[in-house]
Amino acid sequence: MNRTVFFFIVPILFLLIDWYVYQAVRTLVRSTSETTQRTIAIIYWGFTVVSIVSYVVMQLLPPDSLGRHTRTFIWASIAIPYFSKFFAVLIIFIDDLGRFFRWIVSLFYKPEVREAVEDTSRQTIPTARTVPQDAISRSDFLMKTAIVAGAVPLVGFTWGILSGAHDYRIRRVKLPLKNLPSGFNGMTIAQISDIHSGSFFNKTAVRGGVDLLLKQKPDLVFFTGDLVNSHAEEVNSYIDIFNKVKAPLGVYSTLGNHDYGKYVRWSSAQAERQNVLNVIAAHRQMGWNIMLDEHKILDQNGDKIALIGVQNLGFGPAALRAGDLAKAYRGTEDHPIKLLLSHDPTHWDAEVRPKYSDIDVTFSGHTHGAQFGVEIGRAARWSPAQYFYKQWAGLYQEGNQRLYVNRGYGYIGYPGRVGILPEITIFELTKA
Repeated sequence: MNRTVFFFIVPILFLLIDWYVYQAVRTLVRSTSETTQRTIAIIYWGFTVVSIVSYVVMQLLPPDSLGRHTRTFIWASIAIPYFSKFFAVLIIFIDDLGRFFRWIVSLFYKPEVREAVEDTSRQTIPTARTVPQDAISRSDFLMKTAIVAGAVPLVGFTWGILSGAHDYRIRRVKLPLKNLPSGFNGMTIAQISDIHSGSFFNKTAVRGGVDLLLKQKPDLVFFTGDLVNSHAEEVNSYIDIFNKVKAPLGVYSTLGNHDYGKYVRWSSAQAERQNVLNVIAAHRQMGWNIMLDEHKILDQNGDKIALIGVQNLGFGPAALRAGDLAKAYRGTEDHPIKLLLSHDPTHWDAEVRPKYSDIDVTFSGHTHGAQFGVEIGRAARWSPAQYFYKQWAGLYQEGNQRLYVNRGYGYIGYPGRVGILPEITIFELTKA
């Protein structure tokens, strides 16, 4: 759609949504005083004006005129209320649909009532007359339901910013592996993914997540991509936090789709390439061993396993493919256990399982679990992510091969999480 047309359509859409939702508000306050009703109307429409003005200003200002966090929170303050009002609109529409059908019925059926008159003998004689239909009123119950339907997501998404964004959770997963050498039996691995440092707004909370990881004392740490949103400099103020992530056997990392800067315009191809090199340099500055289509043989008391790391390989619509698994795999054939770091979980079904059946475990991220959903153990799990990704969070197994999709350490777009909380995974390798 033409950007100019879209620029004008969105404010009109905001006005229509607010007018529709206001019908519910007006119904609920009609029994209050005129002063109260007027005050509520001023506040309600005041928010509408502020939202539309904010939207227009954000469209007109140059992209770099406001700080990254300021832009994110302005967009969130516009999007979250209107997303919430959408649920209210659905309920009001149900009420209006019922009123419409009742009105249609009233055109063909007009009830009659009896009216008593007194004759000369003083006997009461009932006579019939048609009673005009009053306007079909709105249902107070459905209007209250509409307000609640809008308030619940508004409160939930607001709480997701204030609390859920940095509510780090430890998830413990045992990985029984048939051919695991005894030297690696009981070894622990920590995985984090999708840091998205450009989205952070609470440095203290981010540091708290790192402290929580270090308390687990893992033998090895994996980071599976998306250190930044797009620009390498986003991580600069967090290097002194993430360089604290250490482990006896090292920290190994790879790149995710956002690390290539493909979602912004660059002045030249060279500037884009330099940005990727700067992201890679940030990994190394933090002391992380970044794996760019290569492998590392881990040795414990003479026992060896292979660790493979590839650049981003995605196989969804418009997914970025930058890696070369064949190159990274070459030289690991004779090792009994192979662990793969690959950012995008679609890589598992598309290439890993069909071509490399001896890769035991693939560690991925990318989906964030959509940063929204419901998880009650494994019995009740739902997220919008499941409609886009076959494997979207947690552990999956096909035959002897496993895939783990980390829910992510950070966030992007919506600056919070609801239900799907940021994750630090602790794996224990055991001999099956």
